Formats: sequence, C-alpha cells, structure tokens
Amino acid sequence: MIFDAFFKSLAQTGDPRFRRVLFLGVGLTFALLIATYVLFFFLVQWLVGPQVTLPLFGEVTWLDDILSFGSILLMMGLSVFLMVPVASAITSMFLDQVAQAVEDKHFPQLPPASDPTIVEALRDTVNFLGVLIAANLLALVLYLMFPPIAMFIFWGLNGFFLGREYFTLAAARRIGMPEARKMRRKHMGTIWIAGTLMAMPLSVPLVNLVIPILGAATFTHIFHSLWRRV
Repeated sequence: MIFDAFFKSLAQTGDPRFRRVLFLGVGLTFALLIATYVLFFFLVQWLVGPQVTLPLFGEVTWLDDILSFGSILLMMGLSVFLMVPVASAITSMFLDQVAQAVEDKHFPQLPPASDPTIVEALRDTVNFLGVLIAANLLALVLYLMFPPIAMFIFWGLNGFFLGREYFTLAAARRIGMPEARKMRRKHMGTIWIAGTLMAMPLSVPLVNLVIPILGAATFTHIFHSLWRRV
C-alpha cells in the first residue's frame, strides 16, 4: 500500500498544482531563513556595540566583527539543520492543494472536501514548525551522544512527526479532525513506517525540498486506502 501510494504520487509530479506548492514552499523557506539571519546579525551588533572593554585587553573594537562573522557560520550550520523542518512546515500550509490534485485525478467521485481556513492553516503550520524544531534541537543532543546511529534517530524522529502531521491533514479534509485523530491512532504503525520512508530522502540535499509534496500526496493515497477499509 505504501509503495503503491508513493509511485502514484511520483507519477503526478508534473501537475501544475504540485509545482506551485513546491515554489511557494521553497521561496518562503529561504525568505524566512534569510530574515532570521538578518535579525540575528543585527541583534549581535546591538548587544556588542562598536566597542567593548575586556579584562587584560582593555577597549577593543574588533569583537563585533568576530561575533558577526561567527554568526554567519552559526546560521549557515543551523540553516542546513533547520531546512527540513522549516520547509516541511511551510509547505504544509499549501498541502490541501496537493491533496485536492490527487483526489481530482484518482478519486473524482468524491464530494468537495472541507479545506482549512487561512487562520487554521497558519495556526497548524506554526504548531507543526514549533514541534519539529523543538524535537530536532532535542535530538541534536542525541546525535552528538550517539554519532553512529544519528541518521537512524533523524529518520525515526522526523518520520514520526511528518507521518503524524501529513496523515492528519489528509484525513481531516474528509472526516474532520476528531475522527482523523482516532484513525491516526488506530493506524499509527503504518503511518510511522510511511513517515520514516518519507524522512530518509530528507537527508539528500535538493531532493529534500520535493519530499514534503510527495509525502502529502502519498499520505492522501494512504488515507483513502485505509478509509475504504472502514
């Protein structure tokens, strides 16, 4: 079921609605990361100031330059680390369009779905982004403690949250949020496996930008497969 859903989604990647969500998600992700860096840079400048007095060194004027350069390296490192959760969360704002494209092609007999409002989509995106970033920052400690299995931690952790979120989004459009949560709990094993398979390519640069869209389409297929069994 999972692989069948994925290959059906892969075959639909030429759909204009898929491409639109990809460009919106990537564009907003880069805009957010750049804005975050600019704010961080000016915060460092404001906290340190043009000169500072240090013990033994006296008054120095080069500390802000060092910290500013260090902030560039820090944000570059964080950008690589946070690109996946940020892109996934932002793209989730538009995933109803991907789900609708899948349903139009594969389930045309269905009545119109109940899409979330802009406020609901924004709220869910902020919540999802917060959970993903917090979980990945916490997992960073585990990455450092257990380097040999760091990749497996990344896959398992992100697979759980991505599967959980994307399945819920796909299901809630058709059966409402309360029933979507019940269905998610019932099939959590399948959802986690599918989410982990989705998280594995997230380790590959550039490919990871397309995965959220393929994931949304795949989980739409998975939901309908499970829904038909009810």
